[in-house]
Amino acid sequence: MKGYVFHGPGQSAWEEVPDPDIKEPGDAIVRVDAVTICGTDLHILKGDVPEVRPGTVLGHEAVGEVVEIGGDVRTVRPGDRVLVSCITACGRCGYCREGMYGQCRGGGGWILGHRVDGTQAEYVRVPYADLSVHPLPGAVASEDAVLLADIFPTAYEVGVLNGRVRPGDTVAVVGAGPVGLAAIAAARLFSPERIVAVDLAASRLQAAKEFGADAVADASEAPEQLIADLTGELGADVVIEAVGLPETFELCARMVRPGGHLANVGVHGAPATLHLEDLWIRNLTLTTGLVDTHSTPTLLRMAAAGRLPTRQMVTHTFPLDHMQEAYDVFGNAAETGALKVVLGVPQHEVVPVHPTV
Repeated sequence: MKGYVFHGPGQSAWEEVPDPDIKEPGDAIVRVDAVTICGTDLHILKGDVPEVRPGTVLGHEAVGEVVEIGGDVRTVRPGDRVLVSCITACGRCGYCREGMYGQCRGGGGWILGHRVDGTQAEYVRVPYADLSVHPLPGAVASEDAVLLADIFPTAYEVGVLNGRVRPGDTVAVVGAGPVGLAAIAAARLFSPERIVAVDLAASRLQAAKEFGADAVADASEAPEQLIADLTGELGADVVIEAVGLPETFELCARMVRPGGHLANVGVHGAPATLHLEDLWIRNLTLTTGLVDTHSTPTLLRMAAAGRLPTRQMVTHTFPLDHMQEAYDVFGNAAETGALKVVLGVPQHEVVPVHPTV
């Protein structure tokens, strides 16, 4: 088969790789019908995730059809259409028993496209399939479902739930890329008073409005002053960091009110300064996290009911074998207007990020 293989920082290719096979009785082999690219994949290609070894097939999100299962698999069978979760769960270790699947110590956690071959291929082996794939309702299209493998659970769990968004809150989301936009959509489910999106790109700020932001701010124009003006100088109740840069993390710390929550979602490839000389007295709660995907069944039900803006997130589609082109488009989002790219589904016209007046 073919897969998108990481060969070291800045080096990758769509090339022939060995077909996956059943290695453990809990495995399933899934034929990939739709796959997407994550910002974490870009971090891997930049060398920010040194645990990924050269020769690894990238990708940790997919929708496909089960073609083979191991002898211990009970929840799916060949022919089932499934969502492949970005997180693999053994179901037995102490962390899994607490629903913290991202910290699995039984051979799971974030392994696809990280420690084992991932989903950006024609077929993928999924360990611990009973807890790591989800049967899909027919009402959820593949290009919608694939966004529930990572981006929406991450925004919902690591951003909104960790940030303790409540009715009446002021929520600031720094970074209006795909995860930030998903965080805006998820935060709206909790009826905050206002959501403020911060980004450098005008197109992404426009997209943030379309996803439900009540106000937007250019990151280069002192957005903390806008937050102060909107909140009587207090600051935001919840600030969600969805970029992964030292300067955006420090901006978030300046914008959160005393007693507020700062939820870090961004993948950081460099150290960020925690200014405890300023923050020690402010009763802040700072959370970090790798998604656990415990919310995936709930989000699937919401998607089937049309409650999540998944389709409007997909701006570009490609055949599966156009992986390098898709990476180029996604990696140059400032020029291409890309939010999420999906490969392997029927092609359609590019959706504009903002309407033409």
